[in-house]
Amino acid sequence: MENSEQRIASGVSIREQASSVLRELAKHAGLGPGKVVVVGTSTSEVAGHRIGTSGAIEVANELLAGIREVQDEFGFEVAYQCCEHLNRALVMERSLLNRLRLTEVAAVPIPKAGGSMASGAYRAMKEPCLAETIEADAGIDIGETLIGMHLRRVAVPYRTQVRYIGKARVNAAFTRPKLIGGERAVYTLDVQPKEGDAHLCD
Repeated sequence: MENSEQRIASGVSIREQASSVLRELAKHAGLGPGKVVVVGTSTSEVAGHRIGTSGAIEVANELLAGIREVQDEFGFEVAYQCCEHLNRALVMERSLLNRLRLTEVAAVPIPKAGGSMASGAYRAMKEPCLAETIEADAGIDIGETLIGMHLRRVAVPYRTQVRYIGKARVNAAFTRPKLIGGERAVYTLDVQPKEGDAHLCD
C-alpha cells in the first residue's frame, strides 16, 4: 500500500505534494485564522537520504511554496521546527510569538545548525524569530523529525492520502481538548439533562 502511495505522489512536484497534504489536514481539522500548524521537515529525507546528511535549500523552498499556498488559503499560521542542534526551537513571525506570549530564544538558523527548512523559512518571513516551544493545533512531520513536543494535548494522528513527500514519509496530527468527567460526562450540547439528575452532583 505505502509503495503504491509513494509512486502516486512521485508523479507531481514536491510543492504540489506538500500543498495536498496540508490542505487535506486543514480541511479535516477545521484549521483557519487563529490556529497554528507546526511543520517539521528533513529535506535530506525528502531527497532520499538519511536525515541530517544532505539538507537542501532548493527542496526547502519548494516545500515552503506549497505550505504558503495553503496557509494563505485557510488563514492559519505556521511555525517551523528547527533541528536538534537548536533544541528543536521554532521559526515563526514575531507577531505570533507576541500574541501567544511565547519564550523567545536567540539564534539564526542555518542549514547546518537549524536545518534547511528552518533556515529557508526564517529568511522568507517579514519579522522572524525563534520560540523555545509552542502548543500547536496541528502538525505535519515530513521525514519523521518528531514534532510531538510542540503539539497541544491531546494529539490525534491523521493519515493523509498522500503518505510521502518526495522520498520522505509524512505523518500528520490534529489536536482536541481533553475529555474530562468520567462515565457520567457528556461531550455534545444536544444531550439534554434528565429530570431528577441534579442530586448526582453538587
